[in-house]
Order: sequence, then C-alpha cells, then structure tokens
Amino acid sequence: MKKIKYQSICFALSLIFLLGLFSFPVLADEQIKVEAKSAILMEAVSGKILFEQNSHEKFAPASVTKIMTMLLAMEAVDSGKIKFSDKITASENAKKMGGSTMLLDTGEIRTVEEILKGIAIASGNDAAVAMAEYLAGTEDSFVGLMNEKAQALGMKDTTFKNCTGLPADGHLSTAYDISLMSRELLKHPQILKYTGTYMDNISEGRKSPIELVNHNKLVRFFKGCDGLKTGFTNDAKYCISATATRDGVRMLSVIMGAPTFKIRNRDASMLLNFGFSKFESKKLFVKDQDVEKISMSKDGEKFFMAKAKTDAVVTIEKGSADKITKKLSLKTDKVKFKKGETVGKCDFFLGEELIGSVELYSDRDIKKANFLENIKYNFQNLFKGGV
Repeated sequence: MKKIKYQSICFALSLIFLLGLFSFPVLADEQIKVEAKSAILMEAVSGKILFEQNSHEKFAPASVTKIMTMLLAMEAVDSGKIKFSDKITASENAKKMGGSTMLLDTGEIRTVEEILKGIAIASGNDAAVAMAEYLAGTEDSFVGLMNEKAQALGMKDTTFKNCTGLPADGHLSTAYDISLMSRELLKHPQILKYTGTYMDNISEGRKSPIELVNHNKLVRFFKGCDGLKTGFTNDAKYCISATATRDGVRMLSVIMGAPTFKIRNRDASMLLNFGFSKFESKKLFVKDQDVEKISMSKDGEKFFMAKAKTDAVVTIEKGSADKITKKLSLKTDKVKFKKGETVGKCDFFLGEELIGSVELYSDRDIKKANFLENIKYNFQNLFKGGV
C-alpha cells in the first residue's frame, strides 16, 4: 500500500515538473468569458492583441460602420480639404434615412462640426449621409472611398455597402478589421471630443434644439472611456468599438454580436479592465532632458548634449521596464550643428520590438574638430602612457 502511495506521489511530482518545464501559459480565453460572437482587445498604441475570440469571422457591423465615415471626415479636416466651419446642406436623401437620426430637415444647413457631432454622439444616419454627400458627391461614391481606405488599412475581410451600417447584403466586417480602422481614427484625437461626449445639443437656427445623446453608455459609466462607436440592428445584434485611457495607457476593445446591450457593455468593460491590469505607461525622458553627451573631438573637449525634443513615453507590459534598451541614430555626416537643430533620434526597444522613439536636438552651436586639431591631439598623446 505504501509502495502504491509512493508511486502516486512520484507521478504527481513528475507531472508538476513537466508542466513547469514546458511552461504552459495561462491564456486570456481561460481567464475571460465573452458572451458575444466575436471580440478583440488591443493595446491601441502598439496594436498588440491581448485577447481575441473569432476576431476574423465576418459579421454585420451595424453603426460601428460610422467609424470609417468619421475617419474619412477627419482625414479631410486634418489635411485641410475641409474645415469644421464649412457648411453642409442636408439633402432629401439624407433626411429620409431610417434608424437613428439627428433629425435633419431637407435643406437644413449645419457645419461640418455639427454633422460630426450628429454622427459621433447621436449615431445619426442622416448625418452620415449628409457628410458622405458633402465629401464625395454621392453616398455611392463615398462608399467607394470607404472600401479603398479599408483595403489600404489591411481590412481584408471588410466590405462596405453604405456609410451608415443599415442592413445591406454583403455589408460585413470583423472585430479585427474594426480594430484597425479604430486605431486609425485614434490618430485624429480631435474626434474624441465628440465620441467622448455623453450629451449635447444644437440650437442655432432652430426653433427647437437638436438633442444629442450618446448611445455609448460607457462614456458616462466607465472610467476613462471616450469613444468610439456602438451599433445595433436585428441582424448584427449589439456591437461596439470601445476605447478608454487610464494613467497614459489606451486600450481598445471590439465586441460584435452580443445578444443584449448590457452583455455588450459588460464584455467590452471586462476586456478593457483586463488590458489595464496588464499594461502600464512609462515616461523614459521628459522634454529637454539630456539623453546623451556627443563628442565632436578626439579629446572630448568639444561636445554637445543631445536633448529630448518631447516627452518620451512608452506603453509596456507591467514588470518589463528594466528590459528596455535604447539605440541612438545620429547625423554623423555633418561637421557642425546649430543650437536647437535636430541631430537624430533615440529608439526604445523591448527585446527586438521597437516600442517608441524621441527626436533629439543639440543644446548649443558646435563644430567638429578639424583635421589639424585632431593631429595636434594625436601628437600630444603619442608618448602618453609611460614605458
């Protein structure tokens, strides 16, 4: 009996040893249970995926579609093609849109900014069509631009049929693809002013104001949430691309096909919280901090300090800060630098992965030692060192 017990203990110890030897990871999907059909969690700056479930499976995206509509609008604004103050006249086609609207009347004139509010806050289908017609002439032409942009972003499993997300055969996307266009929209931070607003109104030129209420309740109830877009149709069920920031870390979660809006919000919140538990933000240098002393002569008497042009902030997995390395890239072909001139950059790596960089500038006017100066230094040091 003792022998059998001893053998059982040895077997158990061997099994524990083997498990430790092979270092089986605790997978995200063993810790997180998402009830929606599809989901993804991403660290928004690096694009690192922390969790995914059927993330490449195609589903109807509903009004999450409007992320692409907003992206093209923000690109037009930031490129100078249009201005927030430009006027858009709502067409009959825009007015007759069903589903959620911002209640535009035919011929009503609103600014680009107001129409963006109507899309971002109220998820207005009328606003989306008005913007599409303003930017491309017709909604069909605008949809062509949407699909071109989708391909450029690597959204291989996405096909847009309209700019609103209203049901249409073949109008499909994936959680992964939605995360790609969401990250791209985040490159235009002005949009968060609108997607992060819970309530607003537009009253100018109207007898009764347009009341805008955000369909994304996480903006109000989840700490740090400032976007991006919800969606619902009977076919798509409840969808969301949700983003939030805490202590300098930005997370992005996409949920598709949740059975109820409560489950959608719960799943998105759970993923965001999981991301915040895993990542942290580290400030490596502050603006104008000395990064490196750069010698401009063999004797080291001529030098300048390479300083950080901006704060250098990286988002990393918690506990990995001591593994960060830096690599300088300097303009070595120049013989002189002026004070404040960009002299190169400092890249930051975690292993082989580039996680951030900061441009460097010279703190003074400086000129490299010339040939004669270096000859003099060599001569003076020729007999140094003794016998």
